[in-house]
Amino acid sequence: MNVLGLMSGTSVDGIDVVLAEIVDTPALRVEQRFFTTVPWQESLRAALFALFAGPTSTAALCEANVQVAEAFAQAALTALAEAGIAPSQVDLIGSHGQTVWHEVQAGQVRGTLQIGAPSIIATRTGITTVGNFRVADVAVGGQGAPLVSTYDWYLLRPPPQLNGIAGGWRAVQNIGGIANVTFLSPSDQDAAPLAFDTGPGNALIDWAAGVATQGRLSYDVDGQLAAAGRIDEELLTDWLAHPYFAEPPPKSTGRERFTFTLGEGWLAAATARGLPVVDFVATITALTAVSIAEAYARFAPGPLAQVVVGGGGARNPVLMAHLARELHSHYGRSVEVCSHEALGINADAKEALAFALLAYLTIHGAAGNVPACTGANRQVVLGEIAPGANYGALIRKLFR
Repeated sequence: MNVLGLMSGTSVDGIDVVLAEIVDTPALRVEQRFFTTVPWQESLRAALFALFAGPTSTAALCEANVQVAEAFAQAALTALAEAGIAPSQVDLIGSHGQTVWHEVQAGQVRGTLQIGAPSIIATRTGITTVGNFRVADVAVGGQGAPLVSTYDWYLLRPPPQLNGIAGGWRAVQNIGGIANVTFLSPSDQDAAPLAFDTGPGNALIDWAAGVATQGRLSYDVDGQLAAAGRIDEELLTDWLAHPYFAEPPPKSTGRERFTFTLGEGWLAAATARGLPVVDFVATITALTAVSIAEAYARFAPGPLAQVVVGGGGARNPVLMAHLARELHSHYGRSVEVCSHEALGINADAKEALAFALLAYLTIHGAAGNVPACTGANRQVVLGEIAPGANYGALIRKLFR
């Protein structure tokens, strides 16, 4: 089956579009056929950040829901044209949508909202679309995140001997706007996986880079700003006292908790100490690395043999070097930190591939969540199906 995956994360740095061929006999395989990232219109991107900031009008939210769907649909059609593939050759779309709010109270998700109406995508492309994946997991007590752990559990479990560590676990770490990890046991073990959001990823780093350059940069290119600064250990210790980091899994978070307002308070404290702005960027960057390493030390279910990093943070060499040093400090030994490409996976496409897989599972009536990762009380079929012009043909194909 040919499935298109659409993804935009909390950094809102583009709409990822991947075309995957998915087969499940004799074993499940998800093969990437084409990938591109379509940039957001700046006006719509700005409107999304306004929604992240807090209270808004119902009219603004409704309008954004339609605009995001139109942008996703156009991104899909643009990608298919670039690949030379007709929409009629695609069976299904899996769309993550754009998360604008993820409400967590006392460890329980009270609501999660991804906008970008699937019915508009299905209508514009003619391709049946599955969206709104997270809500079904929340309905059975889960966090609704991280759902990419389903892809990890199916396709990325490590061999029994990884990097010479018997029974060694693999951590699959995404560093997007928010960072999340999936811990995977070796393929010869029955141990359940574990997944959760570790805390801020690039969101505050990107914001700090904008502050440091008066808006000239939207992210810290190659970590150059952080490399020019010095980490303030006292401030870092204060920031690591944020209660989220000590909360046990299952847990999830978002921009509504690690807000720019929080960042502004931290910036004020740094300024009061006389820190140059590059020191602030360096310390914010260290926060992401240290919070990830401390999450492993606190919650990893087994011996850590490898960390596979994806997301925009993987392209920040200063952040990656911090992470490697922190892991060595916590474990007293070197821990391999590598890219998804080392496993033969396009890191940029990985999350979009995951939502292509989730759509495939949904249309086949198969559960898409991993309760051990999301905290759900049972497995459920995820998402809502919006029929496209191909819906009848798709159903007949499934019956065959």
